[in-house]
Amino acid sequence: MTETAADTTRSSRSARRAMLKEFWYYFSENKGAVAGLFVFLTLVIVALLAPLLAPYSPDQQFRDSLLVPPVWDADGKAAFLLGTDAVGRDVLSRLIYGARYSLVIGLVVVTLALVSGILLGLVAGFFRGWVDTVIMRLMDVILAFPSLLLALVLVAILGPGLRNAMIAIALVLQPHFVRLTRASVLSEKNKDYVVSARVAGAGKVRLMTRTILPNCLAPLIVQATLSFSTAILDVAALGFLGMGAQPPTPEWGTMLADSREFITRAPWLVTLPGVAILVTVLAINLVGDGLRDTLDPKLKRS
Repeated sequence: MTETAADTTRSSRSARRAMLKEFWYYFSENKGAVAGLFVFLTLVIVALLAPLLAPYSPDQQFRDSLLVPPVWDADGKAAFLLGTDAVGRDVLSRLIYGARYSLVIGLVVVTLALVSGILLGLVAGFFRGWVDTVIMRLMDVILAFPSLLLALVLVAILGPGLRNAMIAIALVLQPHFVRLTRASVLSEKNKDYVVSARVAGAGKVRLMTRTILPNCLAPLIVQATLSFSTAILDVAALGFLGMGAQPPTPEWGTMLADSREFITRAPWLVTLPGVAILVTVLAINLVGDGLRDTLDPKLKRS
């Protein structure tokens, strides 16, 4: 009996290793996705090690070094590699700490949207009827508004701030997960393995969460990855409009807003946070494309 259990465990481990090997084989075929993954992991490491990598505190002010240009400029200083802002804060330190804010924002927003979207999508697709109608019409109403405009309205109602901005963007992104989950549930609920589980006595909650949901995860993973970059962009946009993170928070969108009046005198203050947002969003989108190509059997190369 013990040998049988051990054999089963070894077989399960071998199957998982084979799945991971197959996943990496198809994922590595997309060179852009691999490059995006490398950049994204680098950003994660920078965010985790921000206190060690940043030369200064993000709020530390050097009143004798205002609007110092980057080190490659003739007037630059070696002490401030990417220059300083209008109140003498080190731009490099603020960008490094800003990576932490952006990644946490993306993670929190996607988690909220994903969990709530899956729950609503499972209920709508499994029970159908009036429940499905109410949920999907509500999602249609949310999708009828431009996402950033709706987020602005919600933040105006809830009040400016990073937490409220994340809640608003999660609500805006939620319908995409609801529709994906519902569509997957509708395609899976009448298949033989679900019918067999129902005949065997599985309850509705078990059917939804343990039987159907695992087979609906592939498109949700791809959507979550792409929504990660959308969340970072939207929070940066709200911060730029003064409705997201509030000064002196070193969030990239807020840094852009603070430097608008210096766009001609100190262009690096606008350029560097913009480049950080661009690189981060591009890297995440490349990873999302690679996941889509890997997890969709129709797109796998023979």
